[in-house]
Amino acid sequence: MLTSALAGFAASAVLIIAIGAQNAFVLRQGLRREHVLPVVLTCALSDLALISAGIAGLGAIIAAQPGLVTVIRWAGAAFLIGYAVLAARRALRPAGSLDPAGKAPATLRATLLTCLALTYLNPHVYLDTVLLLGSVAQQHAHRWMFGLGAAAASLAWFAALGLGAHRLGPLLARPNAWRVLDGLIAVVMAAVAATLLLGT
Repeated sequence: MLTSALAGFAASAVLIIAIGAQNAFVLRQGLRREHVLPVVLTCALSDLALISAGIAGLGAIIAAQPGLVTVIRWAGAAFLIGYAVLAARRALRPAGSLDPAGKAPATLRATLLTCLALTYLNPHVYLDTVLLLGSVAQQHAHRWMFGLGAAAASLAWFAALGLGAHRLGPLLARPNAWRVLDGLIAVVMAAVAATLLLGT
């Protein structure tokens, strides 16, 4: 059982520890210290639900419905392009408006809706978390322990990313640093959208 849990932890860590739309959003929320815990919990619980669905067999259903993946891909790409435009606009604004302390925080509802959209409108989530992890879990005698390990990796990563981001605060105290960060976020979002549109 422990072997299955460790295998799940390693497999999940390999998939989620990468610069992607969701990770960029969690990082930015952590740096702004804005609704960090709800965002971390939303991401971790979403992964838990998706991993569980994959182990329970949802992956096979999705694989049999390529049209559904196509719809999600286009919707996700449109959302990410819009988010990239907003991040680019923040990067191009005068330096003062980029100071995190000088901007009113977004509401919890708006923040969580954005987080959920970045999670569930990304077809890579279904391909990686549901299909891939679900398939690998089936190869283990203790598949639910594999899933538990995978979910633990997700929680550990998002907690470290969101709650540990404040350590970069001194570096990002200057408005120009936030301009660079938002510029990078815009590039990441646009790049992910491009891969979705190209079907890769």
